[in-house]
Amino acid sequence: MRLRGLPLRSRLALLTAVAVAVAVAVSAFACWLIVREQLSAQLDSSLRTVKVDERNVVSILDACQNPDGDDGHTPRALGSYSVQIVLPDGNRCPQPGAAELPVSADDVAVATGQRPTALHDATADDGRDMRVFTYRPSGGPDSPLPRGIAVSMARPLSEVQDPLNTLALVLALVAGIGVVGAGAAGLWIARTGLKPVDRLTHAVEHVARTEDLAVRIPAEGDDEIARLSRSFNAMTAALASSRDRQQQLIADAGHELRTPLTSLRTNVELLARSDETGRALPPEDRKALMSSVKAQMTELAALIGDLQELSRPDALPGSGPLQVVALHEIAGAALERARLRGTGLTLAAAIEPWYVRGEPAALERALVNLLDNAVKFSPSGGVVDVALRRGELTVRDRGPGIPDDDLPHVFERFWRSPSARSMPGSGLGLSIVARTVQSCGGQVGLRPAPGGGTVAWIRLPGAPVAPPELDP
Repeated sequence: MRLRGLPLRSRLALLTAVAVAVAVAVSAFACWLIVREQLSAQLDSSLRTVKVDERNVVSILDACQNPDGDDGHTPRALGSYSVQIVLPDGNRCPQPGAAELPVSADDVAVATGQRPTALHDATADDGRDMRVFTYRPSGGPDSPLPRGIAVSMARPLSEVQDPLNTLALVLALVAGIGVVGAGAAGLWIARTGLKPVDRLTHAVEHVARTEDLAVRIPAEGDDEIARLSRSFNAMTAALASSRDRQQQLIADAGHELRTPLTSLRTNVELLARSDETGRALPPEDRKALMSSVKAQMTELAALIGDLQELSRPDALPGSGPLQVVALHEIAGAALERARLRGTGLTLAAAIEPWYVRGEPAALERALVNLLDNAVKFSPSGGVVDVALRRGELTVRDRGPGIPDDDLPHVFERFWRSPSARSMPGSGLGLSIVARTVQSCGGQVGLRPAPGGGTVAWIRLPGAPVAPPELDP
């Protein structure tokens, strides 16, 4: 089975167990090696430090040369040590009752004086593995020892191997328990640590199944799971807010469309009833009805256009491509369109060059909406002042003004002041202005004008000189 095919909990537990198993195995092996070296060093040290008494050496030689004789000297036992005498010709004289050891070339070299000592492993005649240390006894002038002999002392390697085997068994048992415990601990840690992920998974499945965006996940701490939970909560909150705005837009659009559609339906029914009954309407009434139908169609078209403008993705700040444009030229074009609509009004302009980054069509539509708003509320024969100085465009009308309580709401979609509800319009013009200005990184607002009226202002970042790519 592939590791990727396992659940995340099982993978974490398995990886934890493998990591612990490797660590325990390396530690156990290192411990075993260290203990083996220490035991081997102790065994070698004990062989080097213990010397056979000269009388014992003589007794062993006598016992070897006269196996049937009895000189009254019995070799003294040396505990767990096995002793034998190595002769220069390679023959050996083992201690009576001790295991016989094979004579190696190194042992002969010590006996002949070619090397001082020899240390090696050997297998005794009884099958035991032995550690052998051979040295040349340093007898004085009066020493009874013959020249040209070496003494081999041996101890069983089982003194090292048996503790090592026991240690290996204990380490294996401890390692096994540690791996099993690590696996169980890893599974428990994985289950505990992944509980927030389970909550997140259940929340996502719940949202996908029920579309309930009110679900929130508790986020505690500053770890990755808490950050993921907070990100999920922020995402669902943003989605819920977007859905609420969408529903509000649909409700507001339906409310705004209902009035012109009802009026249009009434007028069309009157015209249809006149044709069905054969009772012709007076020419003046028919002309008034047709003018009303045309005005309502124009109002519907404008409302639908505004809704399309607000629903465009590039209407959101920073989502559309921007280019360097001459704001003073766009303001001039918007002024010409406003003059055609504001007959009987005077539009005084004082415009200085200013270059900004934005979308030309969207900026012109925003300025036209701002000027139309001023024209709509200006009294007949009034004056509208338009100025563009150092990146701030101001439009001042001399209309009835906006109450202070209404100023925070003027840029909301479909919002219209009580005094403006009887006038044509959809309540989307200033909302489009705010969206467009924000997409260019600017600011927009309204304030009461001294002496009456309202001043609408727009501030856009830019420069009074065209960048090199726009120079003629």
